[in-house]
Amino acid sequence: MATATPPKPAAVPIPDERSTSRVSFDRTLASATSTIALRETIHLAIDSFQASKVRFLLTMLGMVIGSASIILVATLGLTGKDYALAQLNSIGPNKIEMQYGGGSVVGPDNTSTPDNMTREDMDAVLAQVPGIVASSPMLEDHAIISVGGGFTKDTMLLGVSPQYKTVRNLRVVAGRFFDDQDALLHTKVAVLVTPLAKAIFGSPADAVGKSISIRGIPFTVIGVFEESFNTYGQSEISEQTILIPYQVARYFTGTDKVKEIFFTMKDSADVVPASKRIAAIIRSRHRPSSIYNAVVMTGILEDMAKIADMLTLVLGLASLVTLIVSGVGIMNSMLANVSARTREIGIRKALGATSKEIRLQFLTEAVFLSLAGGLVGTLLGLAIPWSVSFLTPFKIPINYWSAVIALLTSVAVGVFFGMLPATRAAALDPVETLKYE
Repeated sequence: MATATPPKPAAVPIPDERSTSRVSFDRTLASATSTIALRETIHLAIDSFQASKVRFLLTMLGMVIGSASIILVATLGLTGKDYALAQLNSIGPNKIEMQYGGGSVVGPDNTSTPDNMTREDMDAVLAQVPGIVASSPMLEDHAIISVGGGFTKDTMLLGVSPQYKTVRNLRVVAGRFFDDQDALLHTKVAVLVTPLAKAIFGSPADAVGKSISIRGIPFTVIGVFEESFNTYGQSEISEQTILIPYQVARYFTGTDKVKEIFFTMKDSADVVPASKRIAAIIRSRHRPSSIYNAVVMTGILEDMAKIADMLTLVLGLASLVTLIVSGVGIMNSMLANVSARTREIGIRKALGATSKEIRLQFLTEAVFLSLAGGLVGTLLGLAIPWSVSFLTPFKIPINYWSAVIALLTSVAVGVFFGMLPATRAAALDPVETLKYE
């Protein structure tokens, strides 16, 4: 019986060292050729700039202005946004303001009275809502005060707690604010708003220590205050406001009902959930038809930030118009450059330059032109806010992303508007170009 012969293993091809070396040589040659071609293209672009310096500088001017405008617009937008948010933050971003919105209680004689909030509502909230660091009720009344010498003044009285200064972030410009001891002892003291102190006594400093009469009761002016942010009359504080301790204000109103209740949270992240919880607690203590609104600054701050960002975006898009106009100028300049260098293009093609190399040459010149203008404009746009921050006490925020956007936009403009001249140059007939005069 014949034994089967096992098949021979397939021969493994041995790489040819000469073919491998040839492939490596071709790759090296192609790389060197492309490097030399790119270097030559760059040198030709530089020579073109040097030959027509004035024309190219004037063409670059639009890119300089456009790029600088993008950075300055972004800087101004960011500065305005930071300023506006800082002003709003000065009111108190952690503040919750409870307001009575409507509803009434019907008595036995069918008369209805407003279902106002009370001091007990505030105490209930403090007992059930954690994270509150300051609170104050607010009673409101109007009175004609006597300042001596037969002079009187129509004013608005606000009865508040000592923590009202913290909740409303008030600035005491002279004297002091009343404290817990003044409230506990029902001391007859008053704190005047700055315009009222100036109108009555001439200056905040002169008002401290003076006496005023409120409904026949003498009060000692112990301080003068102002809001940390000008609300232009859109808050409970006017130019005729007098602050007195809440316990003393009850003498004039004869009730515990309050117009507003203020709270300040420890953490800004707790403001929105706490406002909902506070509103629910107060509603549960009154008639279902009564309305109580919780006003917080969080939503206003977010809306203000969105508005500032949108304005910056719109102004930035307007700055892009300058870059587009500059791009049109670059295109016209490059088209004129192609016409002026028609014989040069013909000679280069006759010496072996391909259409791809001609296109790359003129496209490189257009990109270099726009990029150079964009670089100068970017440096100029950054130098202005830097100089202001360095030479003045004002710190101008700089958005460095705007510099990146300006540079990338300048390159994109060069490529887009340089494509038509480069394509036209590459499409020229070498025979006709050599005949061009």
